[in-house]
Amino acid sequence: MQIRTIMFTLLKSIERLYEFLRFCKKVGVWFQLDFKLSLGYKFISRESQPQHERLQTVFSGGKKSLRPQVVLSVEQALTLTYATLRFKHMGWRIIKLEPTPVPGRKSRGDPNRYIGRPTAGEDRHSYFVAPNLGKEAIAIDLKQEEGQRLMKRLIQELQVDVFCTNTMPARHTRLGIDYDTLRKEKEDLIWCSISAMGLDYPDVPGYDPILQALCGYMDLTGHADGPPLQCGPPLVDLKAGDEAFIQIILALMERQETGRGKQIDISMAQVAVSWLHTFLPMLELGSPPSELKRSGNEHRQFIPVNAYPTKDGFIFMAIGSDAQWHRFVQQSMFVSLDEERFTSNEGRRKDKQYLHAGITQITQKYTSEDVSDALAASAIPHSPITPIEKVADLPFVASSALRTTTPDGRSIRLPPPAVLTKYLKQQNKELPFAPAYGEHTDALLAEIGFSQDEIISLRDRGIVA
Repeated sequence: MQIRTIMFTLLKSIERLYEFLRFCKKVGVWFQLDFKLSLGYKFISRESQPQHERLQTVFSGGKKSLRPQVVLSVEQALTLTYATLRFKHMGWRIIKLEPTPVPGRKSRGDPNRYIGRPTAGEDRHSYFVAPNLGKEAIAIDLKQEEGQRLMKRLIQELQVDVFCTNTMPARHTRLGIDYDTLRKEKEDLIWCSISAMGLDYPDVPGYDPILQALCGYMDLTGHADGPPLQCGPPLVDLKAGDEAFIQIILALMERQETGRGKQIDISMAQVAVSWLHTFLPMLELGSPPSELKRSGNEHRQFIPVNAYPTKDGFIFMAIGSDAQWHRFVQQSMFVSLDEERFTSNEGRRKDKQYLHAGITQITQKYTSEDVSDALAASAIPHSPITPIEKVADLPFVASSALRTTTPDGRSIRLPPPAVLTKYLKQQNKELPFAPAYGEHTDALLAEIGFSQDEIISLRDRGIVA
């Protein structure tokens, strides 16, 4: 009995020591606890510990792990919901804050809830599901001061680490979600905004295809004799979301060093133009615009890179070096193209129309499988044109895909993560279904101390939904 009492007292002392150590981190001292059987402690200065090891940690049997953060996100559409989904892949807590219903408007909350086929009730259509997996949903009227006070209480009581929004910057102050306002509630808050052109252009709205048009993407996409086209996937949305993800991670690392929060301003336009490395510098260095504009399936510089017809479809091949070309023309199927003028990429560029026509005359005589066998034998990158409905069945996709289960019990395949995380492995690559509108409002309010009567009052007055 005495031993049990001693052990209980010792454990309580360790708990108090842990809270003390967390405080010490903020004043510039880093402690690593070696919580093994010996209950020994190792004290390591910040300077002596590698930077990549200085991420926030928790007790985990003596092992370090990135502490799951709490993210409050005033989000809609795709770009920010995709960014916060990536945090969910790491096991972080994501709270999606949506507006309360607008009188006379049928739809509620994120407009993307109503895009695609109905999947689970009237407010969870197919387009909405994947980017919102595993999130909690609360609806608050931020146009009212009481709603803004409620949001601030969420930040304080839940110890929110990251606040995100993709609301137009011109509305930030009116809704009480601007950085200067929220940093007063929590000094070390990481604040991130994604908008069409950043905080310097607060009144500019924008969606992915608008940014593709503005930033030159549509001038580069399509056939040379056809109209400008947008890309199939929403590249700007997804690139901006990825940028928010990495900038927030970096800001959290900085916070470990400084103890301070940070304002992150993501411009979708700047993000889009940041990808034009193979276009803008070439213009600066003398290439005429006509050399860079849309060219269908051809690569503008490397020849031959194109889709070629076969007896039963198409096959895409890409020859990116003279060594690959040499191997290519050693195959009996393509030996007729083994001419001196084609031995260099520049020579192939000069006669590219003749070359494309020559390859087409050959490939259309064979099946896609026959052409693929010849290309594989010479180690030439190639692929059939996979119909979108068959992508999920590709072996590498099927083995890494995530899953969720609809409220009525259907198992749904989802795109795999870019990299499988430890958290997703622990979850057996399955995430909870996307939340209904306001699904977690009552639970979150109760968690921060509201009584049931107070919650009912907030609903009756339209502060929450």
